[in-house]
Amino acid sequence: MTQQQLAHIESLDHEGRGVAHVEGKTIFIEGALPYETVSYSSFRKKPSYESAVAVDIIKDSYMRATPACPHFGVCGGCSMQHVEFSAQVAIKQRVLEDNLSRLGKVRPQVVMPPIAGPAWGYRHRARLSARLVEKKGGVLVGFHEKRSSFIADMRECHVLPKHISDLIVPLREMIIKLSINNRMPQVEVAVGAEVDILVFRNMDAITDADFDILKKFSDQHSQPKRPLQIWLQPKGPETCYPIYPLDAPKLTYRLRDFSVEMPYYPTEFTQVNPEINNVMVSRALRLLEPKAGERIADMFCGIGNFTLPIARSGADVHGMEGSEALVKRAVENATHNQLQHKVSYEMANLFEVTEESFAALGKFDKMLIDPPRDGAIQLVKAITEETAPQRIVYVSCNPSTLARDAGVLVHTKGYTLKSAGIVNMFPHTAHVESVAWFEKTGPCKTKAELEAMEAEEEAQRAAAREIAIAARLEREATLAEQQAAEKAERLAAKAARTAEFHARTQANADKRAAYEARQAEAGSSEPQGE
Repeated sequence: MTQQQLAHIESLDHEGRGVAHVEGKTIFIEGALPYETVSYSSFRKKPSYESAVAVDIIKDSYMRATPACPHFGVCGGCSMQHVEFSAQVAIKQRVLEDNLSRLGKVRPQVVMPPIAGPAWGYRHRARLSARLVEKKGGVLVGFHEKRSSFIADMRECHVLPKHISDLIVPLREMIIKLSINNRMPQVEVAVGAEVDILVFRNMDAITDADFDILKKFSDQHSQPKRPLQIWLQPKGPETCYPIYPLDAPKLTYRLRDFSVEMPYYPTEFTQVNPEINNVMVSRALRLLEPKAGERIADMFCGIGNFTLPIARSGADVHGMEGSEALVKRAVENATHNQLQHKVSYEMANLFEVTEESFAALGKFDKMLIDPPRDGAIQLVKAITEETAPQRIVYVSCNPSTLARDAGVLVHTKGYTLKSAGIVNMFPHTAHVESVAWFEKTGPCKTKAELEAMEAEEEAQRAAAREIAIAARLEREATLAEQQAAEKAERLAAKAARTAEFHARTQANADKRAAYEARQAEAGSSEPQGE
């Protein structure tokens, strides 16, 4: 850490860090909020920015709240517990709007009200780390510390359901008793509608005694009509399997508004916040307005989170997903909900879509896109005038890639961004989920127009690079001139000091010579002895 300095916080970035400028340099300060004055200490310095942590809050913000969790600030699981809940939502809405404007050069006609729900106990999926740490006196179970591979010394977690949070200490006490207590690095949690599941990543086989310990743990912590089921995962996620109790209900979540029940495996991807997921799916389908007889695409469909609700409308839905395991689960879920006659699924790498491969799928009336953080740039680029759906609803977990893709849809594919808004899927974190509605209102750009746009953009980028290079050279020249002036000043000062030293030395020598001369003269004038 470097010496502490003061800063006035101007805004928050997309990671929930306070943003300040000190002597022209951008400082990202963890734990600081807009309008605050803080002292900070930098832990990473780069030429154009620094990363820092707030040390003292000199003047605090109206947004500041007291964190509920005693581990906040050490645990890396949450970054915004110090922000009042409604302010968190407002900040995330601003992040979305800023990204759309700055990166995509687009603005929604309507900003939808944020979707927000319970602030605590919302996280029904979690991956906890486990590690035997002798210095800590046993096994640690929890999330990693901030900016560290160490596991936080946790005893509770307020974003987990309380009955799961209450298992953290018993888990620590139980794992230490296992023969493989140093070979069990992970505990995955899945909270279903009727069952709770713990998946232990066992890097070595368990013994009969270990099984008895796990069985006893399940019996002790199961609730009436809600068992705690134990699974093991010896290798990759696809290798997990239940060991006790074997007659537990299936792991499921439900979409109440659409009478859909979704069975899934505990290591498969699903939204971690089932209450907010219900509301998000409902909003997405209100925007999509699926109708009987329409043909609708569900891209990055997963296990059918949107596919099956769309199918309830009577539309024919074609889901596409890059994971074979998820496609298999989606097919099973369609049958489970008796919707197999309205849906079809296909495994495909949607990051490699071309105009030709998209056209081969046939014409879609509408399309829903729910990509991972990388977005869906190749998919939106593959849309042509002949294949363009009339309406696209885009569910995003990354505002920057949504903004990038929105820019392509609006500026090159003839779409209008009708509305957009955030979904606070992960309270107390900087994660921003959002939903956007695009409507086809104009023609796609021709290849010639696209080439002209790309050439203009490249010219602008080249001009920006030249300006940046010129500015850098000017800064370097100014710095070199300043350094040269400072060096010349130092040399001049040194020369002056040297000259002054020589002058003093010469003056002293002259004084000594004069003194010696006077002494010699006085001696020669004395009477000579006989």
